[in-house]
Amino acid sequence: MLVLLAVLAGLGTGLGLIVAIGAQNAYLLRLSATAPRRTTVAAVVVCAGSDTLLIVAGVVGVGAIVQHVPAALVVARLVGAAFLLVYGVVAARRAIRPARVGLAAAPDERPAPGPLGGGGTVVLEQAPPRTAASARALLAMAVFTWANPHVYLDTLVFLGAVANQQPDGLRWWWALGAVAASCLWFSAIGFGGRRLAPVLARPGAWRVLDAVIAVVMIGFGLGLLLGA
Repeated sequence: MLVLLAVLAGLGTGLGLIVAIGAQNAYLLRLSATAPRRTTVAAVVVCAGSDTLLIVAGVVGVGAIVQHVPAALVVARLVGAAFLLVYGVVAARRAIRPARVGLAAAPDERPAPGPLGGGGTVVLEQAPPRTAASARALLAMAVFTWANPHVYLDTLVFLGAVANQQPDGLRWWWALGAVAASCLWFSAIGFGGRRLAPVLARPGAWRVLDAVIAVVMIGFGLGLLLGA
């Protein structure tokens, strides 16, 4: 019974930290609606695997070291801010002046062209080569994850500290709950976002999503730059 309570407590705490509209989540949502399924799976693994590694490191005490190396967090903050601002500007440009009308889908997963409300048709973007596009997407996903100093504070420091406050024999069960929270959340975004593909086939909806992503990216980028 105590083990179950520890797992549930870790699950609840983990969900409380990661269930939010952030840059990482916004990018994963966009990726899940456009990339091939295997790229989406790999992106989910990058996100959940990174959280797992950081949570485990926090439990074994690395979080205490991070707290005493503020320069590392400063570098991460500056790199993350620059990346978020650049990506936010790119997303804003897509929202204002889209290069194509419609959804860029994977070559083997494109929906068949069909009529839209105004008698038009869905025009699909020419997708880049799958391997190169997937590599770029996963690299961006890794940067969104590891160049954000908040991920270190949330996982290494906070979750690691709370896990180590659990009674003897339960800290790893608590950590397991926190890891499960990360896996559940990123899986929900990664695989649930694909259901939005038919909606995003409409150019208006896609431009709205890009506008939201631009606001999120630029907002978080400015927050990191200003040390918020």
